[in-house]
Amino acid sequence: MDTARNQPDVAVAAPQAEPPASATAGTTRKGRFAGRQLAPRFAILVVWAAMIGVYWGTEPVLFPHTGTFQTIFGSQQPLVFMTMALMCTIIVGEFVDLSVPAVFGFGATILPVLVVNHGWNVWPAAIVAVLGCVVVGAINGFLVVKVGVNTIVVTLGMSTLLMGISLWMSDLNTISGMPNGFQKIALFDIGGLPISFYYGVVLVLGFGYLLAFTPLGRHMRFVGASREVSRLSGVRVDRIRFGSFVFASLLSGIGAVIAVAAIGGYNATTSDTYLLPVFAAVFLSTAIFEPGRFNPLGTLIGIYFLETGILGLQLLGLQSWVSQVFYGGILVIAVTISTLLHRRAT
Repeated sequence: MDTARNQPDVAVAAPQAEPPASATAGTTRKGRFAGRQLAPRFAILVVWAAMIGVYWGTEPVLFPHTGTFQTIFGSQQPLVFMTMALMCTIIVGEFVDLSVPAVFGFGATILPVLVVNHGWNVWPAAIVAVLGCVVVGAINGFLVVKVGVNTIVVTLGMSTLLMGISLWMSDLNTISGMPNGFQKIALFDIGGLPISFYYGVVLVLGFGYLLAFTPLGRHMRFVGASREVSRLSGVRVDRIRFGSFVFASLLSGIGAVIAVAAIGGYNATTSDTYLLPVFAAVFLSTAIFEPGRFNPLGTLIGIYFLETGILGLQLLGLQSWVSQVFYGGILVIAVTISTLLHRRAT
C-alpha cells in the first residue's frame, strides 16, 4: 500500500523574507528628507494661520468678520500689479528697480488729470497713461541695458523725477471725480470680492505659467542666473533684459488704471508708501513654495500675509509706525528661517 497517496494534500506557504534593515532605514531617511523639503516651502503658511488665530483670539469682536477678510483680499490690487512688475526685472537679475511705485504713481496721476482737469474721455486718457508708463520703462531699459548705467542709479533717479512730475501735474492735490461707470472695471462684485482681485489672481497665475512652462520664462531664469552662459547658449540676453523693464512698466500702468477706477482718483504723494510693501512681498516669496527663488505665487501669498499682519495690528490700536517695523522685521525673520530650513533640507 502506497502510504504517500493516503496523505492529505497540505499547502505549505513559503516563509516571507523580511526586508533588509538597510532598506527600512533608507525608506525612513527618505520620509524625513521629504519632511525637511516641505518645511521651508510651507512654513509661512503655518505662521499665517497662527497669526490669524492670535488675532482671532485677541480681537474676537472685530477680527472674525467677513468684512475683515474682504479688506485683506479685496484691497491689494495695486500691490499685486507692482510686485509682478518688480519681479519682471528681478527674475532677469536686475537688482533692484526702485522706480516701480513711482511709475505706478505716474500713470495713476496722468489718468485723472487728463479726465478731470482737461476733460478727456476716460478710455483715451487710460491709454495715454499706460503708454506713458511704457515709455518710462523703455528709457530705463535703454539706460541700463544699452548704456550700461547701474540699475539702482537709473531707477532711483527716475523714481525721483517721476515723483516730481506727478506732483507738478496734480499741483500737490488729490485729483478725484472720475466717471462713476468707470469704477465697474475694478469694483464689480464677484463672490463678495471686487473683480480687481481676480485680475491679480489671473496675472499671478499667468506669470507663474510663463516662468515654469514657456521658453521665454526659462530664458528669463537663465539670464538671471548667468548672463554670460545664457549669451553663449544663444539666448538674446539684452533683448530679454530690455523687455523686462518695458513689461514691468506696462504692468504698473495697467495696475494704475485699475487702481484709479477703484478709488475714483489719486494722490501722487502716496506713491512712496508702496515701496517697502512691494519689496517686502517680493522678497518674502523666497520663503514660500520655492525657497531661495523669487516666484509669483509666493509673492501673492506674501502680500496677503503682510496685509493680515498690518490689519491685525491696526485693530489692536497700535500706531502707524508699527507697520514699518512689521514690514521690515517679518521680512528679515521669515527669509532667515526659510534659508536655514532650506540648508538643512539640502
